[in-house]
Amino acid sequence: MKKIKIITMIVLIILVTMVSFFGVYTQVQNRMENQIRDYALDMDLGGARYIRLSVNTESTDVIKDANGNEVETDEEMTDEQLAQNGYTKESVPNNSAESLTVENYEKAKEIISKRLEGQVVGEYEISLDNETGDILVQIPENEYTDNFVSNINTVGKFEMIDSETKEVLMDNGDIRSVNVMYGASSSTSTSTTVYLNIEFNKTGSEKLENISNTYVEVTEDTNTTENTNTTDNTTNTENVTDNTSTDENTTENTTSGETNSTEEETTTKEITLRIDDTDIMTTSFDEPIENGRLQLSIGSATTDADTLQDNLTQASAMATVLDSGNLPIQYDIATNEYIYSDITSTHIMYVAIAVGIILLIGFIVYIIRYKVNGLLSAIAFIGLISLYLLIIRYTNVSVSIQGIVGIIVTILLNYIFINKILSKIKKSEDSQKLETVKEGIKESYKEFFIKLVPICISIIAFCFISWTTISSFGMVMFWGVALIALYNYLITATMLKVKAEK
Repeated sequence: MKKIKIITMIVLIILVTMVSFFGVYTQVQNRMENQIRDYALDMDLGGARYIRLSVNTESTDVIKDANGNEVETDEEMTDEQLAQNGYTKESVPNNSAESLTVENYEKAKEIISKRLEGQVVGEYEISLDNETGDILVQIPENEYTDNFVSNINTVGKFEMIDSETKEVLMDNGDIRSVNVMYGASSSTSTSTTVYLNIEFNKTGSEKLENISNTYVEVTEDTNTTENTNTTDNTTNTENVTDNTSTDENTTENTTSGETNSTEEETTTKEITLRIDDTDIMTTSFDEPIENGRLQLSIGSATTDADTLQDNLTQASAMATVLDSGNLPIQYDIATNEYIYSDITSTHIMYVAIAVGIILLIGFIVYIIRYKVNGLLSAIAFIGLISLYLLIIRYTNVSVSIQGIVGIIVTILLNYIFINKILSKIKKSEDSQKLETVKEGIKESYKEFFIKLVPICISIIAFCFISWTTISSFGMVMFWGVALIALYNYLITATMLKVKAEK
């Protein structure tokens, strides 16, 4: 029974090791794809996307009427058509000369920084050229990078306008915050709908309430009057001969005058929501909105996980853009390129091989000094490393050079801890007794983790530092220390106890 328990645990360790180091492959279309998540690498290891934003220098043709008001039209008008309508066409710079100031450059940089933080891109670097207004952004390369780049230079101008008159009813100045919500489309539905939740400030809330009272479906009664004149002339002549002759003429006149009918006519006043002069939706309100919140559904209700994720990504991008404010200057993406890291996978492989060789020597020392206990501990140690690497992948820890150092430190701490347990067991008078093994494990835990308290406090503090290189080290060490405590209690200590059982 004792052998079966140990063999079972060893088999589990082998399985975890195979998954961690070699992966789990399934067929996707015509290729085999690893289903185990890859490491999230920091910019110093995985390279970075370099984006340079330059101030837009183009102009836009604007049509104005005789009073100087801008005229919106979907059709391109010829000079002759413009003249017939009394319109004029002007070429207006997208960025006026007055807007090209250092103050606006700094504001644009601040807004883009907010968008970087809102999109949770991880570590980023941003710099500004005060003379040209160019902004250089460096972000890690991952599956979300392209989505962020596509929204980085969005101006973010929000408008709620009258669909007919094009009057601006609300704008960015009325917004307090924007976030994303999602939930079941109805109480009986299994599909999920993503919502863009816009919360307005005090002034905006008052405007929204007035608008929601005005832009609704209105049903009006329409009276219709119908005149009808009908005349029926009927002459009936009946001759009866029985010494008597009688003629009877009968005339019937019927006249119908006015007929009134009532019809219902429904008219709708609608508003249009715009972002950067692009219509997002046109709608009206079913009831007044008094809480100052406007929820807009993004995409359609769905049960498909990929579609839901796409809707969430789209809504999150819109929320970040609107919540950060609109850019005072229109920018173009002048450069968008990926720069490889100076540290290649070959360099990382060399480090891994070196650590592996050192560990192998350490395991040999375990076996020579502690015999069977040393062998079991070495096997358990391999399982800890395998599980540790899986945890780092699935907790989205951004691995930097400092993170790799944290992994090596964790392995070193675990080696010291296991050696302390084995040493205490060996020093006992009867190292083969179960009570001796339990006591040695208990004392080792107490001594080791009391000394580790100051380090643990520092590690937790590092986790909350915004500088990714430091937080990477902190997160790697946090999971490492937690795993040393829990894994060795459940696996290593159990194997040693089972071996000591009679």
